[in-house]
Amino acid sequence: MQGQAQQQAYDRGITIFSPDGRLYQVEYAREAVKRGTASIGIRTADGVVLAADKRSRSPLMEPTSVEKIHKADDHIGIASAGHVADARQLIDYARRQTQVNRLRYGEQIGIETLTKEVTDYIQQYTQVGGARPFGVALLIGGMENGEPRLYETDPSGTPYEWKAVAIGAERRDLQDYLEENYVEGADLAGGVSLALETLASTDDEGLEPDGVGVGTVDAETGEFHRLSNEEIESYLTEHDLLASEEPTDDSEE
Repeated sequence: MQGQAQQQAYDRGITIFSPDGRLYQVEYAREAVKRGTASIGIRTADGVVLAADKRSRSPLMEPTSVEKIHKADDHIGIASAGHVADARQLIDYARRQTQVNRLRYGEQIGIETLTKEVTDYIQQYTQVGGARPFGVALLIGGMENGEPRLYETDPSGTPYEWKAVAIGAERRDLQDYLEENYVEGADLAGGVSLALETLASTDDEGLEPDGVGVGTVDAETGEFHRLSNEEIESYLTEHDLLASEEPTDDSEE
């Protein structure tokens, strides 16, 4: 009983390390990320691609109300996986940091700088009593000094830079697909195609245009662009990833 009580103490206290050096609340936050729908980030020679599975839980829900791809600044996009409310707080914080940088220095914020600002903010919630970690991971992608950059944030407050990465549900399978199919030097259209193929690799039924979010940051323009449903449908059709309509039964009873 005493051992169990000690375990519960480490379990509940965010500021207390367990005897084997673990922060259980941070690990639970990572589990919350794994339960969120997947997001994909791909860095290409021509820019950065962010894609997200944003299928709604009900056909009565408005697809536009499910937000997984966000514009943080003209040259930065963010995708999330995990608790949506936590993601909104971090994205609002990221947007404020981009505005502060413009006002203070008169220039766009760097992707690495923004990522570390966000992860420093996340890390504070792993060492303050009476709070909990953010149960969300972000993919922050954009252009910095003419170069595409792609970062992942972890609930522990650790930043990672990637060429291609998946977060959220079925991450291991999605990451395996990316590792097998990622091509160094692919163009932006190739990155969008790979991102959609990766999302479809774990879904036998195919993808619906309004169930997927895609955003790109083009190296040529340096601007974030959110793909419309028509543009997404074009990619899905081209690569035979579009979900087929179920046949209707017209027979009389």
